[in-house]
Amino acid sequence: EACRGGILWVLIGLRPFVEAAVAVLRSEEPVRCEIDWSARDDRVLALHGSSLAGASLRGAVLVLQDISELRRLERMRQDFVANVSHELKTPLAAIQAVVETLLDGAIHAPVHNVKFLERVRENSERLSFLVQDLLTLSRIQSGQEMLEIQSLDLAPIVDQCIQRQEHRAQAQQQRLSCEPPPAPVLCRADEDALHHMLDNLVDNAIKYTPPGGSIMLRWREEAGEAVIEVADSGVGIPDKDLPRVFERFYRVDKARSRELGGTGLGLSIVKNLAQALSGRVTAESQVGIGSTFRIVLPLARVTADSRRLATSAT
Repeated sequence: EACRGGILWVLIGLRPFVEAAVAVLRSEEPVRCEIDWSARDDRVLALHGSSLAGASLRGAVLVLQDISELRRLERMRQDFVANVSHELKTPLAAIQAVVETLLDGAIHAPVHNVKFLERVRENSERLSFLVQDLLTLSRIQSGQEMLEIQSLDLAPIVDQCIQRQEHRAQAQQQRLSCEPPPAPVLCRADEDALHHMLDNLVDNAIKYTPPGGSIMLRWREEAGEAVIEVADSGVGIPDKDLPRVFERFYRVDKARSRELGGTGLGLSIVKNLAQALSGRVTAESQVGIGSTFRIVLPLARVTADSRRLATSAT
């Protein structure tokens, strides 16, 4: 009632909306259009309007639908397809160029043929890792990844991760170690998923920590949850990039990431696995000082028997 008799431009103050309303009043056919409402958190509105036939006073009915989320998902899909195409194109182009060089005669040059074949192997491995990560991410997001949730003691999980990654850290002259809590911490998670998450975070830390640096794994109980941290003394992540590091294919340093063999999907896989386990993952970083990635998972109930078993296992 308060708006009755008001001027549309004064009431709405949005020129595309007023122009759409005028178009509806002037047309005998229904009008459909989209309106970008940037003043309201980049909202996108779908307007459906139709004039009122036979009315003594000219009028119209306007229906507005918020389609912001739909448009955001469409942009994500388009960006994903573009990124996948780009990531696949680069190693395929490298393989094609090398094969053509070999066919042009380089295959008979002992000095060069092995080097060229090594480049083919490197790029084919990169393609294999990329496809594998894409399939893993697709299964997680579609709910097809079978997760066996159980009570897990974090101490042996971290210890196995260190054993798998220690040789890589030593090759980079880095110190990979852990800092266990005073008492066992049990979480509810899938064992393979937890191994996958820790391996991805430690692998990422090794790639971006210079020789002589350190990588520390810590875990504890905090506020009724199980917390696992992977902290490094690496190059760090700028503040502007930190909120986006868990996005698919987002790289802080694109050239260095590709040089180190990264697919750009590792942190996204960690985030999606954590969410599938009813947990979350966060990151803190300072440029030139290092980064800390934190996995938070539901805490398992600790009975006297499970605590005794966990203590004997360590």
